[in-house]
Amino acid sequence: MLIPPHLLQADTLTHLIEDFVTREGTDNGDETPLETRVQRVRRALDKGEAVIVFDPESQQCQLALKREVPKEWLQALVE
Repeated sequence: MLIPPHLLQADTLTHLIEDFVTREGTDNGDETPLETRVQRVRRALDKGEAVIVFDPESQQCQLALKREVPKEWLQALVE
């Protein structure tokens, strides 16, 4: 299930993005400041290049590139 970013409270979205950009294996030695990485993800969400995926079974959210999610999930956002 995809969650449109505008449905999340601002603090919740910020924490989700910060968790994503600080997760082990996401920096690959990148010394870019946290705020810059957060801004990059926000832009990707705003442009529709990234999406928020929610798994109801595990009650977990994560970020993914739009091209990596099943097309039928994207259709649900349009309907």
